[in-house]
Amino acid sequence: MVPQLETSWLGIPLAHPVLASAGPLTHELANFRRLEDAGVAAIVMHSLSEEQITRAPHAVHHYSEYGSQSFGDPLSYVPELQDHGTGPDTYLSLISAAKKAVSIPVIASLSGTTAGSWRQFAREIEQAGADALELNLYHVPTDPDVPGSELESRYVSVVRDVSQGLRVPLAVKLSPFLTAPAHMATEFAHAGARGLVLFNRFYQPDIDLDHLTVQPRLVLSTPGEMRLPLRWVAILYGRVAADLAITSGVHTAEDVLKAILAGAHVTMMTSELLQHGLGRVGQILDSMHGWLAEKGYASVAQLRGALSQHHSGAGEAFERANYLATLQSWRPGSELRVES
Repeated sequence: MVPQLETSWLGIPLAHPVLASAGPLTHELANFRRLEDAGVAAIVMHSLSEEQITRAPHAVHHYSEYGSQSFGDPLSYVPELQDHGTGPDTYLSLISAAKKAVSIPVIASLSGTTAGSWRQFAREIEQAGADALELNLYHVPTDPDVPGSELESRYVSVVRDVSQGLRVPLAVKLSPFLTAPAHMATEFAHAGARGLVLFNRFYQPDIDLDHLTVQPRLVLSTPGEMRLPLRWVAILYGRVAADLAITSGVHTAEDVLKAILAGAHVTMMTSELLQHGLGRVGQILDSMHGWLAEKGYASVAQLRGALSQHHSGAGEAFERANYLATLQSWRPGSELRVES
């Protein structure tokens, strides 16, 4: 019997746990069709920022943070926007067109941290046909006079404001820098989040020594980045009333399986598809089928949360004891390479 990969996200049934995350592939309608043909279970659209909403109809012609919502990537990989608009009307039109073009779920995305006109625009996203909404709380807190408690209270208020009256399910993409992630996850769930996405990636500027300027430097994610969200999904599973997703550093079938074992309902990827092509989706699904069959599992549902803190009994593995064990894990004789 072929192992079953079916899962769900935000109450939406899905064929399997591999989704396309927000990024340049979801800027153009043709790519929605390509992603569906490649086999992704659902598509998360590129994020529309609060700045774009509040500035409309005076939005800038070119989205200045294009591609920065959920992955980093060298510009050589990024498709050109050409003459595509970037404002709210264009975004709503793309949702409507995408829903007519593909049969898989289409999840819209908003990025920012203040309420503004989001509540109304969230309703418009719903009316345009989006199956769900992902709220990306991307913010760099630079004001020394604003305490973390005030910021986190603001985030919860934004989630509550957007979720009120919204008929489609809401997911919240979390920052990895919250002071108490488990508490905040519970607060977001209470405020109306049906799912939590771990984590949004923060893109760091670099300094150009030749021109003495600050430059954006976008880089692809790596599989190693998945360890942080993997840890927190394992901690949160069974303790927060929300579905869980991992979106950082998912590249292989092994990454997807690890995420499910930790407690994730779905995984989201972009960098792997940009690097190695959309054919990677089918390869990943085939490898998952092979692993499940080899291990004697009938479905991914049997795996979910098996190695979470809640179910595995290995609570210390995800807390301070893991830090101490990691420091002690190197032994004499281990290969140590020094680059010259």
